[in-house]
Amino acid sequence: MSANNRKRGERQEDPGDYGRCPACLRKEIRRMELDERKMKILQAVIRNYLETGEPVGSRTISKYTDLNLSSATIRNEMSDLEEMGLIKQPHTSAGRIPTDAGYRLYVNDMLQEERHEVEEMKNVLMTREDRLENLLQQVAKLLAVNTNYTSMISAPSLQRNKIKFIQLTQVDDDRILAVIVMDGNVVRNTMIRTEQRLSQETLLMLNMLLNTNLNGISVEQINLGMIAAIKQEAGEYSELVGDVIDAAAEAIHADKDLKIYTSGATNIFRYPELADNRRASEIISNFEEKQALGSIVQESLASENETGIQVYIGNEMPVAGMNDCSVVTTTYDLGDGMKGTVGIIGPKRMDYDKVVGVLKDISHHMESLYRDNGESRNE
Repeated sequence: MSANNRKRGERQEDPGDYGRCPACLRKEIRRMELDERKMKILQAVIRNYLETGEPVGSRTISKYTDLNLSSATIRNEMSDLEEMGLIKQPHTSAGRIPTDAGYRLYVNDMLQEERHEVEEMKNVLMTREDRLENLLQQVAKLLAVNTNYTSMISAPSLQRNKIKFIQLTQVDDDRILAVIVMDGNVVRNTMIRTEQRLSQETLLMLNMLLNTNLNGISVEQINLGMIAAIKQEAGEYSELVGDVIDAAAEAIHADKDLKIYTSGATNIFRYPELADNRRASEIISNFEEKQALGSIVQESLASENETGIQVYIGNEMPVAGMNDCSVVTTTYDLGDGMKGTVGIIGPKRMDYDKVVGVLKDISHHMESLYRDNGESRNE
């Protein structure tokens, strides 16, 4: 249609307008398929333009990408991209620069790829965490069966674990999901209320801000000065960033109470000195409550004993009501600061040689099994 035949007031579309009109962008892209080669060239144009601020020519792209295409072929592809409204030529003798539509497609593609990677990682990490819990339960059962004593094993404490990354994702108009991944690939999720829906650009900015400042930091290391600096950098989103940090700390502190798995409590009845009603009742009560065993775990983790073995005999026991017992513990280390305690509880006349050997073996096998499974899962 010629300019003279256009209706009065009708505005001619400019390729850059597609950035403000997603429907127009989708319609135009459908006319000409944006294949992988075109997408790579578009990405190269945008990245080069972001670095230099200068229009980008085909010769630059031929050196910039790994496509191994001639300048003529790249010129043809760039012409197609220009027809699609994704790049434009500011003046005749210049190369191309991105349009708003080009930027939008570039950002959307980047965010889509990031979301896909995050979802894959969440699935892998969730599976690995489930596998850890199952591993701990199986180890407790194995120890009880093999020794005929009672066993205990603690889940790794997260308080000193460092943050690997935080991912914010919009769930609906007034809620975002914060996924916190700790060392050892331990995942914690928490929902956070927002006053309004956030744009993808805002979420990307907040994710970059949080990860830049908190990556490699443990919850214990986050102080008021650090929070204030992050909030100041967040500008108008300072309150939301504060909420995210608070929610992340709360989600991690929810595990402050140690998880302790026990097995073989009824084995105490094998030993007459522990089998009378009063003693048995006290011991089983401690096993059922489990948190009473926390002092044994904490002492074991704090020990600097070079052998890694701690032995508590009779009155040395830090748990009330178990003074007729002995406990032998060792620590396991799954890497990335994930440490816990595994122990065996029995009569004071327990077979200490056997127990120490079993604990050393099981600790070594746990570490090897968990690390090998984690590596094979991530390959």
